[in-house]
This record gives sequence, structure tokens and C-alpha cells, in this order.
Amino acid sequence: MSPNISVQLYSIHPELDADLDGSLAKLAQIGFKQVEAFDFVRRADALKASFDKYGLVSPTSHAILIQDEGASTPDGLLTVPPVEETFAAAKTLGVEIIIDPFVGPERWQTREQVQEIADRLNERARQAAAHGLRVGYHNHDHELRQTIDGRPVLEVFADLLDPSVVLEVDLYWAAAGGADPVALLQRLGSRVAAVHIKDGPLRDGLSAANLPSDQTPAGQGDVPLAAVLSSIGAIDHAVIEFDHYEGDTFDGIAQSFTWLSDQLS
Repeated sequence: MSPNISVQLYSIHPELDADLDGSLAKLAQIGFKQVEAFDFVRRADALKASFDKYGLVSPTSHAILIQDEGASTPDGLLTVPPVEETFAAAKTLGVEIIIDPFVGPERWQTREQVQEIADRLNERARQAAAHGLRVGYHNHDHELRQTIDGRPVLEVFADLLDPSVVLEVDLYWAAAGGADPVALLQRLGSRVAAVHIKDGPLRDGLSAANLPSDQTPAGQGDVPLAAVLSSIGAIDHAVIEFDHYEGDTFDGIAQSFTWLSDQLS
């Protein structure tokens, strides 16, 4: 069965802040039935109203789970709310999986640090289960660049997670970190519940620490997305995302939606 096509709302976070309802209407007009909620705790009711209005659902979402309450996200956009508020907002929106989107590279240097991150996410998984929710983690490039005993720390991390915890593999950042995305997904197996569909030139020095300005619609860059899509097994969600797009972001998303729909048809 093909994965469901979705879009990460971070891609349009300035547009959402300016006009939440109108922005979600544009996604529905493109053809989306599914989105991946971002920054949803403070505006769960507004998102729910627009989701219902335009026939959208958000089975997956991004929210900070590993950092402590009150901390700021690296991009400065968000302050981490109490985890119980996150769970309550997720239930309002019908979310099934809450995915932590980022833990900085300085915290992946040793096995002890990786164990600490895994322990925290496993704890969140136990808390989430009481609300009928699951949790996961989304990679950037540094979890593939950094190795422990010759293995990327993302794979070391996966071995330490409770079986209920899932991974969302960002194919662009995995490739930027030096991984073969097809082989990576094969090694991670059923742990992977979703992939981020993202594209652009794979050039030297590419890093999430300095977001690139040359990301492209899916199928127009160097990431082997077609090879991944032809080889993946039971992955539930294929989520289009731009960290940054120089053109009209809705147009870039629409081009990605058309390409991905063709690949999965």
C-alpha cells in the first residue's frame, strides 16, 4: 500500500501566522487531505476549525518532547509547553503520532548522550500511551554524520528506543549526512513510520545548522527520492517539506504534490 501524501506545516509557517485559514485552504485546493501539524499547541482550536472546514487530518505532528518545558527551540520560533498541554492539543486535532523534530548535534557525541536522549523519548512514549498517542523522532544531517563504533548515531539511537517509538526519516537530510537513503530505510525497517520528501542540490557543506536557500520541489534535486519510493515497504506517510524555498512556497508544494502523486500512482 502506498503511503499517504502529507505536507509539513512548518513549510508555510510565515503564511500560517499571517492567514491560517487561507493558507490551509490553499493546501486543500492543491489536493491535500493530510497535513503534519507544527506549532499546534497554542492554536489547536483554530487549526481544528480549519481542518474540519477543508477536510484535512493530521495523523502525524511535530512538537518538542525531549527538551525541557520552557526551553526555546533552536530557531527561536517556539517555547516548549508542558507536555500534558501538547498531548491535550494533539487529541483535539486527532493526531496519532507526535514527532520531536530536532535535538542539536552537540548532544549526539557519545553513547551516554544518545542513551540519555533515548531514555527521555521512551519516557515520553509511556506518558503518551496513557492518552492513546505515540511518539517519534525526526532526523537532520548530524545524526547520520556522527558515528559511534562505526555506526551512524541515528541507528544506535534506534536500537535504544522502546518498540512503540517510531522514526520519521528526512530523506534530504539523511542524504546530506552521507547516508544512502534506500539502504538506511532497509536497515531501520519497520521502525520508520514516515519519510520527509524534500529535495535540492547535495553539495559540500550542506547542514541544518545553516538552512540552505536552494531547496527544490521534489524530483528536481539530487536526493534519490524516486529510488526510495520504489523500494519502501510499509511506510504510512510521505510528508512534503521545505525548510526554506526561494520561490512561491505554495507553488513549490504544488509541484512536489504532483510529482509525488505521479510516483505513487
